Amino acid sequence: MSIYQKYVLPRATHFLCSLKPAMKQREKVVPLAAGRVLEIGIGTGLNLPYYTPGKVEHLWGLDPSREMWGLGELNTRPVDFDVEFIEASASSIPLENNCADTVLITYTLCTIPDVIPSLEEAHRVLKRDGILVFCEHGSAPDKSVQRWQNWLNPAWKRLAGGCNLNRDVPALLKQGGFRVRNLETMYIPGWKPGCFNYWGTASPN
Repeated sequence: MSIYQKYVLPRATHFLCSLKPAMKQREKVVPLAAGRVLEIGIGTGLNLPYYTPGKVEHLWGLDPSREMWGLGELNTRPVDFDVEFIEASASSIPLENNCADTVLITYTLCTIPDVIPSLEEAHRVLKRDGILVFCEHGSAPDKSVQRWQNWLNPAWKRLAGGCNLNRDVPALLKQGGFRVRNLETMYIPGWKPGCFNYWGTASPN
């Protein structure tokens, strides 16, 4: 692992993901999580303040990057439920079938290399009556912005640790075995190629 990947990228990712527009999006979706929750891409724990007290029994925080976890953000946010860090890839989740009431994914699908296998894994661990709660940035509806996203994506992906600007989030969820139940979209404030957001809920097919 390079110095950039180990020291610079985790801090840059934390900074960008903690900007006010992204935090306001987290505030919209995280309170929907309940029961036994799997958060895919927990990173530095930016979602922790938004879980509703008393609704969550246990939180599995999945992330392949111990460097993100080790920044210390998680240790400064007291919560009234157990948080269990799992250092693993989303494409191979070390949990039993049908064990989670909620799977939460925020600003993570853009970066996962094997996105369809990872969503299939999320489908496997989610109870049949459970919900997937998501908030992601991705492909914009405006052709001019799409052109910029597609043109910038190869360089951006290398610079931003694998982040893709142009993924079609609803299509990916469908390919991963989910049915989108509620979907909202908008440009949040910021750099337009990276700021078209999709958020809502989905259920296992």
